[in-house]
Amino acid sequence: MRKEARSDASGPKTISGGQSQFSSWTTEVLLNVIVLGLFVEYSDGIAIDSFTIMIFAAVVLKALLGVTFAVEHRARSFFVRRGGAINRVVGVVTTIAILFSSKFVILEVIDIIFRDDVDIDGFIPLVLLIITMIVANRAVEVVNERLSARGKSAGNLATDLR
Repeated sequence: MRKEARSDASGPKTISGGQSQFSSWTTEVLLNVIVLGLFVEYSDGIAIDSFTIMIFAAVVLKALLGVTFAVEHRARSFFVRRGGAINRVVGVVTTIAILFSSKFVILEVIDIIFRDDVDIDGFIPLVLLIITMIVANRAVEVVNERLSARGKSAGNLATDLR
């Protein structure tokens, strides 16, 4: 998978699949750090002892969410391939069960890895945190897709979003 990127100084540059994946991971982790920082500052439900721990927690959350979505997509695909109304219903129920139960797994993994350095007071703060992370990451993806599709520079971002 190769994408073309513009460069005024040296002409077109090629971005490899690995570079694209690295860029995506880096962006998501940095957004997760921002979201975690905001939750720590403005919420009583999440406390993190240091900025370094926050970065590590953001990486762990990115990895755990990636695994969760991979399992969910695989389960959904399994039932979609089988076809039929019953399989669709079972697929939806399975997807909801995976997404719901994964939050408890994430809470436990965070507790095991970070012990007293990260304190998430229950299910609801974690769900709000994860939803906020997903929305922030999706917002950045949408902006990036719109900029790429129109072939304009970041200087025209306000125009692109209209």
